[in-house]
Amino acid sequence: MQIQLTAIIEKEGDGYVSFCPEYDISSQGDTVEEARNNLHEALELFFETASPQEIQSRFAPF
Repeated sequence: MQIQLTAIIEKEGDGYVSFCPEYDISSQGDTVEEARNNLHEALELFFETASPQEIQSRFAPF
């Protein structure tokens, strides 16, 4: 299943911070692409390990 989520990426210091507001998950990287890829990986891990109840309770439509 594929879902579309928001990724907000901002420069912070020497790197970039990426944030998914729908699930309040963030990551970082040295480049925009790395920050986006790290956020994607963090979201994948969240969906693989979180219970359905946790996924539902954390969802906040943006």
